Amino acid sequence: MELLQKASSVAMLAFVLSSMLAMGLNLTVGQIITPLRNVRLVTLSLLVNFVLMPLAATGLATLLRLDEPLGVGLLLLGSAAGAPFLPKLAQIARGNLAFAVGLMVLLMVITVGYLPLVLPLLLPGVSVSPAKVARSLFLLMLLPLAGALVVRARFAEVAARTKPVLDRLSNLSLILLGLLITLANVNNVLEVFGTRGILAGLLFIAIGFVLGWFLGGPDINTRRVLALGTAQRNIAAALVVGRGFSDPKVVVMVVVVAIVGLLILMPLSRLLGSRSERSREFKTP
Repeated sequence: MELLQKASSVAMLAFVLSSMLAMGLNLTVGQIITPLRNVRLVTLSLLVNFVLMPLAATGLATLLRLDEPLGVGLLLLGSAAGAPFLPKLAQIARGNLAFAVGLMVLLMVITVGYLPLVLPLLLPGVSVSPAKVARSLFLLMLLPLAGALVVRARFAEVAARTKPVLDRLSNLSLILLGLLITLANVNNVLEVFGTRGILAGLLFIAIGFVLGWFLGGPDINTRRVLALGTAQRNIAAALVVGRGFSDPKVVVMVVVVAIVGLLILMPLSRLLGSRSERSREFKTP
């Protein structure tokens, strides 16, 4: 069991680092900044991700009377925005890809400073070290992202060759992480499935999608991006913080809800993309 826990930590580290590096190797600073000039849209995006979603997580945990570790896991997801998967989901859904890239990076950067500040306020009965959280998020997320951006700017060919490898590593390490955590915490995972934790996760994802959709502005392409970006949380950041809690159910809840989210949002993105394609064909004379 101890070996599985250590393997889970390695898989999590591989997932976080490969996700951040792959993201940075595919971006330029201009791509990040340009779509963020719409002040109203950016303000609504911050509101829904850093105010409404943590409130939704807290409300669902209270309403469904979740066990404390499950509620903490859901709150971590509610407070951690900027999912590395967002550009891919936006591409499949035929949303505004430039906005998806800029929004993802903006939310992720803010998450690094937001989590250490807000968690002690939202979890008064839980001991959280703001400095430790900030240090972990900076070292595991922002620093690799910044380094990859520099490589992308100076060695574009190297970045283009390396990114597909990191994408595959990120996908495989996430799958491996889910399997290892399940094996290492079989009883805890079964307990999650036997509680209202899955229901809370499903409702949480649905609330995020609906809120993002209605706050995404009049453009259908930005609506799709904000809906998907709000429903899909920053798994990497939630895991970095979650591993600091002594109860393994916190991390289990994060992983279970995150995987359920991917299983729902990937086909939903395809559905949105196919509708967009049919709409385009209908308008073409």
